[in-house]
Amino acid sequence: MKSSSRAQSATSLPRAPRDDADARSTRYLALMGVRVACFILMVLITPYGWYTWVLGAAAIFLPYIAVVLANVGEEGRRNRREDPEPSLPAAPTAPAPRPAEENVIRIQETHAVEDRPDTGDRDPDGRA
Repeated sequence: MKSSSRAQSATSLPRAPRDDADARSTRYLALMGVRVACFILMVLITPYGWYTWVLGAAAIFLPYIAVVLANVGEEGRRNRREDPEPSLPAAPTAPAPRPAEENVIRIQETHAVEDRPDTGDRDPDGRA
């Protein structure tokens, strides 16, 4: 169990399961009412045209949409990604200390020595 030193705010508490079920039932029944209206309008409006197909498609696909929306409770809607940056206090940043000059290692490049033709009879030390 979580233990917190602060009391939980009433606005951050989730809805009661009964209230959540009531809201989901209301949402489902509203979409089913729209489906029945689409079916009735599809049959009654004449002459038949493109809108008949749209109303028929709505009457066919609205039950699936209604079930999916009814199964998504309030908790599913509330689980959004939250950015923690606004809630974190800004810490003052001090510039990084510069190392002392004696601790710095410097590497200097020199120009390449021109290649001499290799005679083949000298070793790398330059002796014959």
